[in-house]
Amino acid sequence: MGSTTDKIKGTTNEKIGQAKQKIGEATGSEEMQGEGAIQEAKGKGQKAMGDAKEMAKEAMNRAAAAANKKL
Repeated sequence: MGSTTDKIKGTTNEKIGQAKQKIGEATGSEEMQGEGAIQEAKGKGQKAMGDAKEMAKEAMNRAAAAANKKL
């Protein structure tokens, strides 16, 4: 998966998780609140993975550019 895909999926999971938590609060369902918290955390992890992939790609591009300058 690319960094953009990770970020999109992460944002989606984060928002769905937040919605589940609110629904759980409104209905008094601790199970739904828990599922929402887990899904929100998963989304945050996916977004962080996307950020890390993007930073790694940028670092590789800078290193390759620097190497090409030396040639």
